[in-house]
Amino acid sequence: MTDRLDRIIATAGTVYAVACDTTQLVGEARKRHDLGPTAAAALGRAMTANILLAGLLKNDQNIQLVFEGNGPLGKVVSQAGASGWCRGYVQSPHAEVALKNGLIDVAGGIGRAGFLRVIKDIGLKEKYTGLIRLRTSEIGEDIAYYLTESEQTPSTINVGIHLQPAGTVTAAGGYLVQTLPPSDEDFLRTLEQNSADHGPVSRLLAEGATPLDLLKLVFKDVAHKHTGSTDLFFRCSCSRKKMEAVLETLGAGDIDYLLEREDGVAVSCDYCSENYFFTSEYLLSLAARKKLH
Repeated sequence: MTDRLDRIIATAGTVYAVACDTTQLVGEARKRHDLGPTAAAALGRAMTANILLAGLLKNDQNIQLVFEGNGPLGKVVSQAGASGWCRGYVQSPHAEVALKNGLIDVAGGIGRAGFLRVIKDIGLKEKYTGLIRLRTSEIGEDIAYYLTESEQTPSTINVGIHLQPAGTVTAAGGYLVQTLPPSDEDFLRTLEQNSADHGPVSRLLAEGATPLDLLKLVFKDVAHKHTGSTDLFFRCSCSRKKMEAVLETLGAGDIDYLLEREDGVAVSCDYCSENYFFTSEYLLSLAARKKLH
């Protein structure tokens, strides 16, 4: 089944929510980057949360999340657009930490000290950038804290990933609930209690629940209506032309160094691990142009 994001709003118009199934998308990221279990869980949560945030945007707008803690994973980076695309990577994809109570310790992998940077591109000349200190490093909780503190939008977010022992992604997804001004925090707490009652999101998805099923569980006894759906997919904006631009930034000496050591060079995209190979002939012509200048 295609990954999907669904949107609903309470009939009273005071609360809205989005939910998504990202199982295939996260599985694609895991395979592309050959992620270990801790990295897969961390990136899976980040990409899922990123998609939920992008689901609140419009048209070609997009949002990027950068978790940078003092843990062994290093940076965990994700970017998603309102149209349903998402990409991401982990700086140290094979770093691992010990299990915590029998579960993957995402917070330990990211590290307890560090920052979450949120970069929002809504089509203006300058991108909006928000920054907070990591609170729990559990991904979802930090994003909910960011939304409440930096954007004054009380929110609850629940994201989950389930991995097989071999590392394959069995289920991934989550939901985000926000109140509209003036915020009704009591109502939000009621929805949070509903969330606690239904069990892990990843288990529900693995058992066949859809994003709308998740929202119906959270909004039980609360009148609401469905407002739209978006198909989700892994997509990167890298290209050979962009990688050529990267090589163009090298000095003549750097290019000569590459020519001495390699028969051509492969440039890899951080976000999708796609390799672009450039022959020694290309490097020679590039070096010649540099020396002319």
